[in-house]
Amino acid sequence: MHPIFAPADATPAIPILFVNAATFETILAGIDDRERTYVRATGYEPKAGRHLIVPKADGTIAGVLFGIEAADEPLKDLMRPGSLATALPAGLYRFANAPHDARLAALSFALSAYQFSRYRKAEKRNVQLAVPAGVDGDDLTRIAEGVALCRDLINTPSNDMGPDELEEAARKLAEDHGANFDVTRGNALAKDFPLIQAVGMGSPRSPRLIDITWGNASDPKITLVGKGVCFDTGGLDIKPDTGMLNMKKDMGGSATALGLAHMIMSAKLKVRLRVLIPAVENSISGNSFRPRDIFTSRKGITVEIGNTDAEGRLVLADTLALADDEKPELIADFATLTGAARVALGPELPAAFTDDDELAAEFAAAGTAEQDPTWRLPLWRPYEAMLDSKVADTNNVSTGGQGGAITAALFLKKFVTAKSWLHLDIFAWNNTTKPGRPEGAECMTARALYAMLTKRYA
Repeated sequence: MHPIFAPADATPAIPILFVNAATFETILAGIDDRERTYVRATGYEPKAGRHLIVPKADGTIAGVLFGIEAADEPLKDLMRPGSLATALPAGLYRFANAPHDARLAALSFALSAYQFSRYRKAEKRNVQLAVPAGVDGDDLTRIAEGVALCRDLINTPSNDMGPDELEEAARKLAEDHGANFDVTRGNALAKDFPLIQAVGMGSPRSPRLIDITWGNASDPKITLVGKGVCFDTGGLDIKPDTGMLNMKKDMGGSATALGLAHMIMSAKLKVRLRVLIPAVENSISGNSFRPRDIFTSRKGITVEIGNTDAEGRLVLADTLALADDEKPELIADFATLTGAARVALGPELPAAFTDDDELAAEFAAAGTAEQDPTWRLPLWRPYEAMLDSKVADTNNVSTGGQGGAITAALFLKKFVTAKSWLHLDIFAWNNTTKPGRPEGAECMTARALYAMLTKRYA
C-alpha cells in the first residue's frame, strides 16, 4: 500500500473531525469540555480549508478540526481534505466522521503528499492516514502510483528526459507488469512513420515509436496514444523564450498514458491494452524539417508543413494511423497540443473531442465523479477548410489563427476511422498548489479514464 496509508484498524490514530457552519456546534458538543473550551478560545471558524489542532492536557494532539463546505454547496471541493497531508505534524490520523467523499478525500492525501525529490532532498513528513472503512486502499495506491509516475516523468528536465530516457521508463513499466515491449527507430521509422521521423530528425537524440502490449488478445482492445515530444523548441519556427521555458512538459501526453497504463495493468482490468508513444525532440539544426516541406504520412495523406511548431499533431497522426489499423474498441490520445485549448478553457480544464456521444457522456460523468474534469469541444467539420493546402492533401495548421484546438483535432481526425476515439488536449501542469494538485506536473484525465474503464472492464 502507498506509504501514506495505514490499515483501517491501525491504532492509535488521531481523529480528524470535518465541520462546517451547520454541523460545528453539534460536533463541539461531542468533544471533551476542556477541548471545547480551547476551540472557543482560539476563535476558530469552520471555514472551508481551515484546520485547528486541538491539544490534550499533556500537549499531545487530541484531534483536528477541518472545515469543509456545506453539503448543498454545488462547487464543493471533494479533495479539499488532502491539504492536511502537508499541514499536519507527523502522526497517524483517521477520519472520525465522513467528509463529502471519503474515498476522494483519502486519495487526495496521497496526491497532495507527492514530492519531486530527484534533484534535492525532500522534507520527510511522516503523516499517515488510516484508510477509511469501505474504501479500497489498494486501488487508491495504484492510482496514486500512476499519478506519481506521470508527475515524475514530466517534472524531470529534458537533459535527463529525452527519447532514450522516456523509452527506458516505458520499458521498465512494461517489465514490471510482464507486458511486451517494442521500439521502432532508424530506417524502419523513416519508412513506416515518416511524420515522426520528420519531427525528430533535427535532433541528435533519435526519434522512435514505443509500443507496449499487455493482456489477453481475446479481451476488448484499448489503445492509449501519448505525445512524447521531450522538448519543443518550435523547430525553425522557433518559440520565444517564454514559450520555450516549460517545454520539458511537452511529453506530458506520454507520461499520462504511462501513468494510466500502470493503473490499468495493476488492476488487471480485462482488456488487451496497447500503449503507443512517439518519442522525439523538436530541435533546430541543418537537418530540421522546414516550413513548406511536404511529407507523405503513414496513412498516405500528404501533409504540407505550415508551421514547424505544430509538431505534436504530426507525430500523433502517424501513431493514430497505426492504432486505427487494429480497430480497437477505444482509442484515447493525450497531448499537450494547443495553446488555444488553454485560452478557451484555462489551465485546469482539458479539452475533450469525440464524435461518440455515448463515450463523451460516459467519460464526462467519470471525470465529474473523480474530480478530474474535462470539457467537450466540437469536431466542427466546416473548419476543415481551414486546413486546406494548394499543394498537398492537407496543411498541418489552419489559416486565420482561430479555433486552433478544434482545427488541431480535425487534423488528427483525418488519420482515425474509429468512432470511439477520444482526443484529450491537456495542460499537464498546475500553476499553483491546490488540494491533491501540488504545483508542477499533473496527470490530467487519467483518473477519469481509469474510472470509466474500471466500470466497464473490472
